[in-house]
Amino acid sequence: MAAAKKSKTARGRKQDRARVAGGRDYEVQYEAKKTGKSAPAVKKAVKKVGNTRKRVERRLGR
Repeated sequence: MAAAKKSKTARGRKQDRARVAGGRDYEVQYEAKKTGKSAPAVKKAVKKVGNTRKRVERRLGR
């Protein structure tokens, strides 16, 4: 029996990049460096406005 061909779509990747995972230290550090804020400030912003990257960056003043 042949294995099913796996399609290569960007759907999951694009959705993932539009979010900030507040529980993942590497994502918090990346966003902190990008915006010039501290990691606790990023976590607080994620908790306050949700994990959408645009909202988090707007909250952090970028």
